[in-house]
Amino acid sequence: MTSFGKGLVEAARQAQAFARGELDPSTCVVRVPADIDVKAIRKGTGLTQAEFAQRFGFPIGTLRDLEQGRARPEAATRAYLLVISREPEAVKRALGAA
Repeated sequence: MTSFGKGLVEAARQAQAFARGELDPSTCVVRVPADIDVKAIRKGTGLTQAEFAQRFGFPIGTLRDLEQGRARPEAATRAYLLVISREPEAVKRALGAA
């Protein structure tokens, strides 16, 4: 397993511990970029808008709005896009198991 994969597993363990009340949320730090280039991320995957939207679960209209600057992704979406940009195959595998 890659170090990124290990980090995801650890994050899931922490989320479970937090949900059970066993983890102090002040000990967790999430660094999400303030801005993210959605179009560059999609192009980096080599996918069309329709393919990217379908593969990663975005409504096509939302993806278009994000790429054209008509909408700004919320923190969770920016974090998800960051993961897609760094580990698209891991996301694909994870979503394929869902």
